[in-house]
Amino acid sequence: MKTNIKIVAALVAVSALTLAGCSSSTTSSESTTAAASAAATSAAASAAPASSAAASAAASTAASSAGASAASTAGAGMKACEVTDVGGVDDKGFNAKAWKGVQDAAAQLGVEANLLESKTETDYAPNIQSFVDQKCNIIVTVGFLLGDATKAAANANPDIPFSIVDYAYADGDIKNNNVLGQVFNTDEAAFLAGYLAAGMTKTGKVGTFGGVNIPPVTIFMDGFYNGVQKYNADNGKQVEVLGWNPAKPKQGLFTGNFDKTDDGKTFAQNLVDEGADIVMPVAGPVGLGSAALAKQLGPDKLMIVGVDSDQFDSDVANQSVYLTSVLKNMDVTTFNAIKSVVDGTFKGGVTTGTLANGGVGLAPYHDFDATVPADLKAQIEALKAGIIDGSVSVKPAS
Repeated sequence: MKTNIKIVAALVAVSALTLAGCSSSTTSSESTTAAASAAATSAAASAAPASSAAASAAASTAASSAGASAASTAGAGMKACEVTDVGGVDDKGFNAKAWKGVQDAAAQLGVEANLLESKTETDYAPNIQSFVDQKCNIIVTVGFLLGDATKAAANANPDIPFSIVDYAYADGDIKNNNVLGQVFNTDEAAFLAGYLAAGMTKTGKVGTFGGVNIPPVTIFMDGFYNGVQKYNADNGKQVEVLGWNPAKPKQGLFTGNFDKTDDGKTFAQNLVDEGADIVMPVAGPVGLGSAALAKQLGPDKLMIVGVDSDQFDSDVANQSVYLTSVLKNMDVTTFNAIKSVVDGTFKGGVTTGTLANGGVGLAPYHDFDATVPADLKAQIEALKAGIIDGSVSVKPAS
């Protein structure tokens, strides 16, 4: 089963050029068409995806009545189309972040934004083919698991630009160089999160788990683990990481899915039972279950490190438990891919997000800012500068 949401951008007059999208989805066996607002009321709206079709409809009505004359129309008549992974567009992280990039392109460039949500892996190829049939000008696929389906579609349709989040093809895989892979050095930002967690734990144990054992997941876990080891070396400590050791990847903790929040609660509880008081779930919406558990237990018992987006902003119900989040800014890379199609400058290949170019980062400490020691903050800032200038490696010493 697949869900089709077609968003026709309403171009809203805004004095500043900072426009942000409000994400929404509707589950139905038929296509649903609605107008998407570019968040004209406030730039802060970019962090809060809409959770219902009613909210989306209200926003569209307001946007339509406001007029559609000020934003760029360079992309008018062009379609930017996204196929999600199974987590869905309302996952408050991975898929939603990429969708924000498509919505930003709709608001700022005037393209028509279209979305198909994959409910199972068997939806990948049909969803992509549906967008091929709809003559999309660029198709964005979200997630490593869509790699094979994207490759097949791109090679069968060499004149259509594609961009895939979290996948880089080998030389020769793509016949016409019509796919831009978006990859991210999230281990750089996760390294900082691991260092922070090691400096904040009261039990001397922190934990992490993933959804599926694939590189875009384990790169977070690698960085987190290595950051803890760096903290131990710098400060003469012995903080333990539960759930992952890069030297023993087959023994890591994985839920086997990206959508069952009950698993997030169970896995986090198991880590708490083993002594962890800070946990980083790398499992999309599954991690929301971990955050719900942390709220139930209280942040004195369990704090959460979010991933992909700033979970403090996106998971409002559980804001109080997020120590920080490891940011993967695929909204920016997705927007840039669409813009290159609009500009006529699209090229296949790979674009890599790093700390240096802002493609990855560490979110603010929010409610915990006053409790993070000043010297620990200074250490993390120094590490960040070292990673950027190359003097600090996020890989283990050989």
